[in-house]
Amino acid sequence: MSENLAFVTGGNGFVGANLVRLLLQQGYSVRVLARSSSSLKTLQGLELQIVQGDLTDLDLAPKLKGCRYLFHVAAHYSLWRADQEKLLQSNVYGTRNILAAAREVGVERTVYTSSVAAIGVQNSLKGIANENYQSPPERLIGAYKLSKYLAEQEAKRAVETGQEIVIVNPATPIGAWDAKPTPTGEIILRFLRRQMPFYMDTGLNFIDVQDVAWGHLLALQKGKCGDRYILGNQNMTLRDFLILLESFTGLSAPKQKIPQWIPLMVAWIEESLLARLGRTPTLAIDSVRMAGQKMYYDSSKAIAELGLPQTPITTAIQAAIDWYRSHGYVS
Repeated sequence: MSENLAFVTGGNGFVGANLVRLLLQQGYSVRVLARSSSSLKTLQGLELQIVQGDLTDLDLAPKLKGCRYLFHVAAHYSLWRADQEKLLQSNVYGTRNILAAAREVGVERTVYTSSVAAIGVQNSLKGIANENYQSPPERLIGAYKLSKYLAEQEAKRAVETGQEIVIVNPATPIGAWDAKPTPTGEIILRFLRRQMPFYMDTGLNFIDVQDVAWGHLLALQKGKCGDRYILGNQNMTLRDFLILLESFTGLSAPKQKIPQWIPLMVAWIEESLLARLGRTPTLAIDSVRMAGQKMYYDSSKAIAELGLPQTPITTAIQAAIDWYRSHGYVS
């Protein structure tokens, strides 16, 4: 077994691309699992091994052979109701499969990337959830959140069999290498392209994606087996986030708040009716339902136990803007 060989799933994604770079900078060797159809632009020029495969493949164990650590970052993200089965296959059964393969070949320690989506939203007066809170599964909005909750249960069951697994729950990362982009990257891009005339009254916990990458490495080094750690930083309304974007770009933030029922009606028409006629919907019902909640979280445990960095959100915003502009996403 190689001294510092780490196997990374989802290495070509947003968090994964930043994690792979950090691991290489810190002296780790990296082997990345990637589907044959995946774009590997975010990994170009890096000295690493790439093996082709899918989380649901039955022959994953040989691909992990020789690896000391596993970072299971990959997940399918979709808020479309038509993708429920795909979410279960990739996020739940895929997690079960990769953890079984890691156990088979004797991987020493695993960091599993869950999400604050699996924790849910705290509906108390304070409204800020920590690792001790768990929303009842039936109150999690949408198949994606439920799939991340169920995948986390797979990780906990694997811990009960003796596997060394630490769970991290990233909040809303922002920064460079968000190539797909993520929903938060879409917000930044729509703002830069002047395609955001309105905003909804919602809130998120934002964190620099490089801090999320550090949170993974620190979880490997310091995390307690079986525990979960929220990787977040600043709770902020969407309106305040857009005002920050305005200050960086000189573009005007939208001033008119739109009531939830309007985008919800549009999403229902698109996803429930027009999709059946072959039209590709542009707005998911569950994304609007989620936006009706302020998704605030407390990261003090990860800060205290792991030493999670808390880079100013302004630094992450500037990094995201610079990356999108330098890579041709906006003129």
